[in-house]
Amino acid sequence: MAEDLAARIRTGEYAPGERLPTYKELADLYKVSVTTVQRAIIVLQTQGLVVGLQGRGLWVTEELPQ
Repeated sequence: MAEDLAARIRTGEYAPGERLPTYKELADLYKVSVTTVQRAIIVLQTQGLVVGLQGRGLWVTEELPQ
């Protein structure tokens, strides 16, 4: 799941500065648990691809790492 989301971000499907779907929406999309989504998001945050903003959701970082 993390690899697929990273690929979607890198190809521009989710553009820099764009809000990602909610944890529940991602869980439904990938047919996984919310816990699995949380783990995947941690991977993406570690890679510098997404940032979580308290009360505002998940966002693609403005400047993607190379």
